[in-house]
Amino acid sequence: MKGLVLLIFALVLMFPAKAQNFYWIGFTDKNHSAYSLDAPEDYLSERAIQRREKQNIPIDSLDLPVNSIYIDSILKVADVELVHASKWLNGITVKSRVDSVEIQFPELAFVREVQLTKPNRTLKSVLNKFAGESEFEVTTIDTSYYGESVHQVGMMEGEFLHDNGYKGEGLHIAVLDAGFYKADELPAFDSLWTNGQILGTRDFVNPNSDIFAENYHGMSVLSTMGGNMPGQLIGTAPHAKYWLLRSEDAPTEYIIEEDNWVVAAEFADSVGADIINSSLGYYEFDDPSANHTYADMDGHTTRVTRGANIAASKGMLVFTSAGNERRDPWFRIIAPSDGDKVIGVGAVDKDLQPASFTSAGPASDGDVKPNLAAMGVRSIAQLSSGAIGQINGTSFSSPILAGMAACLWQRYPNKTAVEIKVALQKSGDRYFSPDSLLGYGIPNMRTASVILDPLSVTIVDSNSNWQVYPNPFSDRINVITKAPVNGDIVLEWLTMDGALVKRWNKSYSPKIELNDIPDLSRGMYFLRISSGKLSETIKLSKQ
Repeated sequence: MKGLVLLIFALVLMFPAKAQNFYWIGFTDKNHSAYSLDAPEDYLSERAIQRREKQNIPIDSLDLPVNSIYIDSILKVADVELVHASKWLNGITVKSRVDSVEIQFPELAFVREVQLTKPNRTLKSVLNKFAGESEFEVTTIDTSYYGESVHQVGMMEGEFLHDNGYKGEGLHIAVLDAGFYKADELPAFDSLWTNGQILGTRDFVNPNSDIFAENYHGMSVLSTMGGNMPGQLIGTAPHAKYWLLRSEDAPTEYIIEEDNWVVAAEFADSVGADIINSSLGYYEFDDPSANHTYADMDGHTTRVTRGANIAASKGMLVFTSAGNERRDPWFRIIAPSDGDKVIGVGAVDKDLQPASFTSAGPASDGDVKPNLAAMGVRSIAQLSSGAIGQINGTSFSSPILAGMAACLWQRYPNKTAVEIKVALQKSGDRYFSPDSLLGYGIPNMRTASVILDPLSVTIVDSNSNWQVYPNPFSDRINVITKAPVNGDIVLEWLTMDGALVKRWNKSYSPKIELNDIPDLSRGMYFLRISSGKLSETIKLSKQ
């Protein structure tokens, strides 16, 4: 512990105290806890416990709160104030009580580490946290139900779920962001308030602040999921319920924000959220000594990534933006999108092409990252000006996909978070050839539905662009296009669990005969037909 004392003195010398310093203090254990694994209702909501039980996830030591004896000991021996505690990472964040203080610790055996996470000399950050995101007002809105938001829903065939009554009802989504400016009064959110879909708010940066007077970013993010303005903006999960959680301090960038993120995710877990969307990410800080390296993007190293992985292990779906750094020297994905259990989301435009800014993978350990992609170029959102308009960034592709996942989970409530994640990835248009920009590609809600339940989608779909017969078939099938398409046609034969059996590349023809189908056992199969921007999956029965 003498080393820790020296560390504290060194930090004080490096950052002379003129205001409040913030520190992370990590503990070694949770011994002698006042809480028991046998009584989780003391620290978890009934909904959080039910989520675990439903997915066969045991209550474990990570769920236990931080030992209050350890916290009290720190507060007694140092002139500091508790900011918050992280049970998952087993530590606390504290701040100095007065403008000038030398924080000293005696030899405390339970203290594992101490780190300065935000110095007292904070200036406006030179970083643009939301780089690549700029607003464009829409002057002409389509008069159809989705308005201009039709592209961000339609590219995932999200209307397939919406049209069948799945719009996120019964799912709770926690939105971790930098603020929710005027989300209590802007028109896109009227139905959320009227119908009691805002479950509550919490500010982990400044508990005394007005979360609706802070940064606009979280408000615009929320609108892509919960917005409900027919003819202008229909979010991907307009009937879900939302927790609005501020973990990001927009004017600055210090590593304390990773700790804020983790405790916000813990709160989301404890109140029973099903999904977390975090349009935030970390790699470079105003204190350069805290900067991450690409090697740190290995899926399990940074504190925020470790916290995100734990959140997913508790049965939640965790979506995070891959980042907007491809045009910057960093270039790569950012934490926590690198997380092994996290769904990192890249961005495409309405023509399904990768955004010029979307951060590149893979994770530094070689894992496919980002996992999936959605529309993040000129996405339709509620703007702080009051207009419904266009906005750029993986900050918006992530919630667009998160909301769609809520609708999918509503349809299959007995599936686990892992099963939903796998189905989304297998439904991606690049599942068999993932790349470093879009990962497994753009998911398809119809295909994901069939993967989750082969009997849930009818064999014949009158809205299909292709007709396939005979169905059931024996040794050959015919594929007829109902309307001319441009370019070649790719046909992929899949098993019910999404495994590729065979792929054909055919030149366009009004009728294509497949007479070289592999010898297959009797049962159900998929035929995925793709041409240009069109992709459909049709279920077939082998006699």
